[in-house]
Amino acid sequence: MLGTRPTARPPSWCSTGDVRDLQHAGGPAPSQRVAMGMGRARARGAPAPPGGGAWGGAAPPPPPAVRARERSPELAAAGGANRAALSFFSCPSLKMSKQQPAQFTNPETPGYVGFANLPNQVHRKSVKKGFEFTLMVVGESGLGKSTLINSLFLTDLYPERIIPGAADKIERTVQIEASTVEIEERGVKLRLTVVDTPGYGDAINCRDCFKTIISYIDEQFERYLHDESGLNRRHIIDNRVHCCFYFISPFGHGLKPLDVEFMKAIHNKVNIVPVIAKADTLSLKERERLKKRILDEIEEHGIKIYHLPDAESDEDEDFKEQTRLLKASIPFCVVGSNQLIEAKGKKVRGRLYPWGVVEVENPEHNDFLKLRTMLITHMQDLQEVTQDLHYENFRSERLKRGSRKIEDEEVNKDQILLEKEAELRRMQEMIARMQAQMQMQMQSGEADSSAVHGHHV
Repeated sequence: MLGTRPTARPPSWCSTGDVRDLQHAGGPAPSQRVAMGMGRARARGAPAPPGGGAWGGAAPPPPPAVRARERSPELAAAGGANRAALSFFSCPSLKMSKQQPAQFTNPETPGYVGFANLPNQVHRKSVKKGFEFTLMVVGESGLGKSTLINSLFLTDLYPERIIPGAADKIERTVQIEASTVEIEERGVKLRLTVVDTPGYGDAINCRDCFKTIISYIDEQFERYLHDESGLNRRHIIDNRVHCCFYFISPFGHGLKPLDVEFMKAIHNKVNIVPVIAKADTLSLKERERLKKRILDEIEEHGIKIYHLPDAESDEDEDFKEQTRLLKASIPFCVVGSNQLIEAKGKKVRGRLYPWGVVEVENPEHNDFLKLRTMLITHMQDLQEVTQDLHYENFRSERLKRGSRKIEDEEVNKDQILLEKEAELRRMQEMIARMQAQMQMQMQSGEADSSAVHGHHV
């Protein structure tokens, strides 16, 4: 009907409860309710309707009372607060969203506890912390120790090394050179420490050349024991020697007396891995013959070398076969090189000879890959043997020596007291004898003086 006022409908962003609450509360006219509803919608972040009105078109002018409230800032602020409070308490959808708590759902299947993820936690922690490993290389000069280490870890540990001449080696003593490098591979960090022993076996008299090496191994044990017994045990740096590559010359007919004495001196302190250096100077038959002779001499002299652990029964067949091949390859015949040579259309690390190329990473040419596989796959076992066997032996002996030292100190204190008492008695006896002698001299002097006086009379 013309001239009739259209009924005000609630907009889509407000429920009918809002309008009903306003009507029962004696709210303003429908046009004012529409304006207030628009204010609430804009406060909630809803976009304004096109045209500026409630449902489009021109917005009706507010009544004088509303205009008066908008002119006063205090009244406008109070009205806005009342409208916001009324809108919050009257809208059921807002009340529902505020009262519903967040639900925590189990992503796994029912009956799953979750402790099967403990290895993953250990893995993440270990990767974050990183790993530490200390490798010692011992052998005569010129056997390729530094070259082999650089080939194993694809790094250059000795960039500025100076090789001494023959005159300097005559009086040269064994030195200890520790080089530390941090290697990262696929997010896993390894703190590698390589301990070199230049001067070993170079002097004319090599009787005491390995005492420096034994002292270094014991010092690392002593330092770890001191750090472990201290107050702060969180960040202990493990510099204990976990493995020792002992290089054997390929030019002899087995082990030399120096080799036997050195390995017997350290086999209870460190894991020994015998390595035959410069294997490219031997034929395949010579290698097998030399390996057998060295193993026989090691067994004859009772030398304890590192034995790889047997594969578990639940391991796959490939790992069992790999462990069997590694055990059969001890001592390892290796060749080291850092030069890239083109062979068969590809770049390989090797040594070029007139008769061909010796590839470092070719298992048919030498045991370099087997040595690296043994070191990497059994690195954790080398550390565990060092901790559970060699370090525990040192720790028990050290504690025994410490208790004996305390007992010896108590015995020495009693002996010192007895010696002091005996010395005091000797001093008293000496003083008594001196006093007796002085009395005798005084008596003899008085007798002589009285005799002279009577003669004069």
